[in-house]
Amino acid sequence: MEFLQNLPKPTIDRPFGIHLWPLFDKAFEAVVGYPANDFRFVGGVTPLSTLQETAVMLVTYYVIIFGGREFMKNRPAFKLNTLFMIHNFVLTAVSAILLALFVEELLPTLMRHGVFYSICDHRGGWTQPLIVLYYLNYLNKYLEFLDTVFLFLKKKPLTFLHTYHHGATALLCYTQLIGLTAVQWVPITINLLVHVVMYWYYFQSARGIRIWWKEWITRLQIIQFVIDLVFVYFASYTYFTSTYFPNAPNMGNCAGEEFAAFAGMAILTSYLVLFISFYIVTYNKAAKTGRPRRNTGKQAVIDMARYEVAPSPSHANGKAKSSESAVSTGRSNGPVTRSRKA
Repeated sequence: MEFLQNLPKPTIDRPFGIHLWPLFDKAFEAVVGYPANDFRFVGGVTPLSTLQETAVMLVTYYVIIFGGREFMKNRPAFKLNTLFMIHNFVLTAVSAILLALFVEELLPTLMRHGVFYSICDHRGGWTQPLIVLYYLNYLNKYLEFLDTVFLFLKKKPLTFLHTYHHGATALLCYTQLIGLTAVQWVPITINLLVHVVMYWYYFQSARGIRIWWKEWITRLQIIQFVIDLVFVYFASYTYFTSTYFPNAPNMGNCAGEEFAAFAGMAILTSYLVLFISFYIVTYNKAAKTGRPRRNTGKQAVIDMARYEVAPSPSHANGKAKSSESAVSTGRSNGPVTRSRKA
């Protein structure tokens, strides 16, 4: 008890009790060679800061994954469980660290100046620490491309939702970064929270541990996009009305470029439509099996959370075989639906 009493107490400025940014600043300097406080995002100078570089990365991603799928077509699948565990643990840790740093930077602003200031004013949503975090989150999207590499090396289906989502998310982060949008921290922080949950689940699954809350992963994804769109549409409406229709009801100007607003609305809307459509199709198929919704629903959500669905054909005696999705999760007590979202 005495040890707990001596721990630093959380405050608005130090929500975790300790000041995380100086620790991160030293780690950043150890890796990059200069403090994070000295980082500047300069288009054409900072790596991956131009549309050409981003386009090259996206084209390379799609060439590798679809070319890799063809390369693996007549070859046996690789056993990559250990590497997959490491991959998911690293992404869990990276997502959690970035999320904690975002919370430490944003909470004082939200508490003292409110939501509108935080999403529409550059002084609230475009500070130096936030720019560093936006950029690191953008780079992290390229690391997440390895999700798909594991899929084709393990000879799992490359679905439309999975391959589209990874490429579009990297493009989305790029457009918001160069578009100077102050609202981008909302989709980013919620996405980081979802990824902490999702990648931790897959890390544990790779270890053979079954987790009861796995079906909430997909529900969190859908809730995420709904919240994202509320904020992004509001910020976009505020920008366009204050700029072009000042007599229309609005709360003032909102920081950001127009192309970034259109990109954010279009990509996030497509995510919501695709995820809801997949959710409906998956659960309708589960209902047609005549088996309890609880079992099939859980497995469907596992697969949906990673944007691919793996089959589990039954034996002649009615018992289901073990199913494999992106991670082997052990035995399945019911049939599993395959969706080839192509």
